[in-house]
Amino acid sequence: MADEPRTSEGMSPQQQAQQAANQIPTDYSQLSTVYSNFCRISLTHEEVVLDFGLNTQMTPTVTEPIKLTHRVVMNFFTAKRLLNVLLNVVNQYENVYGALEIDPQKRVRSFPRQAGGTPPTIKPGPG
Repeated sequence: MADEPRTSEGMSPQQQAQQAANQIPTDYSQLSTVYSNFCRISLTHEEVVLDFGLNTQMTPTVTEPIKLTHRVVMNFFTAKRLLNVLLNVVNQYENVYGALEIDPQKRVRSFPRQAGGTPPTIKPGPG
């Protein structure tokens, strides 16, 4: 194993061949990108339905409907594979950048007010 030739990427030719065999050809010509900060999930006995949209309101009480723009329908096997991939990606992110707090109330930092009722000035650090 240590004697196997390595490529510039650090993979042996066998590993490269196996990786190439695992890659599925994909066509990106019809791909569109959207931003979503809202997802609603519906279920049937055979499928998971994910509806995505954009919530433009900043208040906790929504006064106008959230416009749903995209729907993804998948079977439960695909949903479980997606779940595992997303868990791995989020775990990797948190290992690098720290835990993600999903409760907005816990993310809010409260600064003690200075005299006169103004928030403190935040000074940039060196570098």
